[in-house]
Amino acid sequence: MNGGQADGRLAVVTGAGSGIGAAISLELARRGFVVVPTDLDGPAAARTADRCDSPASYRLDVTDQESLDQAVRLLKSQHGPPSVWVSNAGVSKMQPFLDITPADLDFTLGVNLRGLFLAGQAAARLMVEAGAGGCIVNIASMAGKQGRVPFLADYVASKFGVVGLTQAMAFELAAHGIRVNSVCPGYVATSMQERELAWEAGLRQTSVEAVRALYMADTPMRRIETPEDVARVVAFLASEDAAFVTGEAVAVNGGAFMD
Repeated sequence: MNGGQADGRLAVVTGAGSGIGAAISLELARRGFVVVPTDLDGPAAARTADRCDSPASYRLDVTDQESLDQAVRLLKSQHGPPSVWVSNAGVSKMQPFLDITPADLDFTLGVNLRGLFLAGQAAARLMVEAGAGGCIVNIASMAGKQGRVPFLADYVASKFGVVGLTQAMAFELAAHGIRVNSVCPGYVATSMQERELAWEAGLRQTSVEAVRALYMADTPMRRIETPEDVARVVAFLASEDAAFVTGEAVAVNGGAFMD
């Protein structure tokens, strides 16, 4: 592979039915990867596959080991091992720290951290078995680098976990030629953000427009991030240009948080 060209290598993306996951799938396909989108919403994954001219898509619940095992069996038998795996599936729910229930906490950690852990294991096992190395990219958040985020304590905990897990994976998997990095987006214009805007507006007793203005004011580049902003950085990490980059948490947030 030279530069940004993938020469038909296989890339799998979780949570690819919409938003950041769909944008990542499209960008990787544009750069020559054969992309297999997956999502809990099977028809949404199929729609992304159509846009990417993909050979297949799968319904995948990253919290369910049986679902992961089935997806891995299909990948292995129909397409071979992936060179790139992007763990993007994630959830959020905004509420005050004192109102978060054990069930809320279990759900957020179950998808955002446990699900990413299990998906990372599945991807790494395929790559180790193939013996050709690979690249895993975990989608974290700028909320994985700072706790100064209102109404998202369980989400913050899950994304800090993703950043730490990425480092642990990178350390152990380097011996197999597998690079592991995370990407930390900021205020990204997705359906998830639309839900968060409405939740935060209600919690602050203000308007959605006022909360969106807060997001923009918090971003030195003075615009809301797009899914494509994230996708291009993921594509860089998947390329040979990043061949000596591993264990990093790359901030892509327009300066909303700098470390």
